[in-house]
Amino acid sequence: MRLEGKVAVITGAASGIGRETARRFAEEGAKVVVADLDHKAGKDVASEIGDGGLYIHADVTSPDDVKRMYEEASEHFGGLDILFNNAGISPPDDDSILETELDAWERVQNVNLKSVYLCCKYGIPHLLENGGGSVINTASFVAVMGAATSQISYTASKGGVLSMSRELGVQFAREGVRVNALCPGPVNTPLLQELFAKDPEKAARRMVHLPMGRFAEATEIANAALFLASDESSYITASTFMVDGGLSGAYVTPE
Repeated sequence: MRLEGKVAVITGAASGIGRETARRFAEEGAKVVVADLDHKAGKDVASEIGDGGLYIHADVTSPDDVKRMYEEASEHFGGLDILFNNAGISPPDDDSILETELDAWERVQNVNLKSVYLCCKYGIPHLLENGGGSVINTASFVAVMGAATSQISYTASKGGVLSMSRELGVQFAREGVRVNALCPGPVNTPLLQELFAKDPEKAARRMVHLPMGRFAEATEIANAALFLASDESSYITASTFMVDGGLSGAYVTPE
């Protein structure tokens, strides 16, 4: 029960990494706010958790929605301890810089970077009011290295998440708020499965760089988020927390 007595707000919690993290946090004793735009899937996750789960419909690109989300969560559970800012998109029209149009660039930046800014801006005050807490921002391995398959706005947005997390971790360290960037490698989620179905050759290029020879499972990323959320990581802040199967450390991979 590593999160017993703690309250967590998870964005993008209706599927993928967010859903598995919501389940994992609940298993470890946390009260979990499932925040998402997908009403049915979000309600299902919260219902699965039971009395300790609460679904809040929220558009994380909207300042008003983000403020309301945290106010409702805090009022319902009596305070907040953990923010997992995980919502993100990777649409097919975000490609090479030569092909990606401005509307695609801005759409990805809004969901992947602006939302983290808003969630930190309006969420961290709740943690300070509660005496401290943990903020986990989902970045990516592409924040620290070039991607084999270009997604220019996605890569730029995750680089922004990483540098913002580092600065916030330093800024709030003495106030009891830890901020870390969780950097997954490719994860076996519906998003990646869709990529395989649409463009197997492009997807296969990702696999060749992975020393472990497989993609991560969402539960493995959830376990990393659990560590960063728990008091076991009490001396970790402003970090680039890589969970990438060795990808960022490899020059070549074994056959």
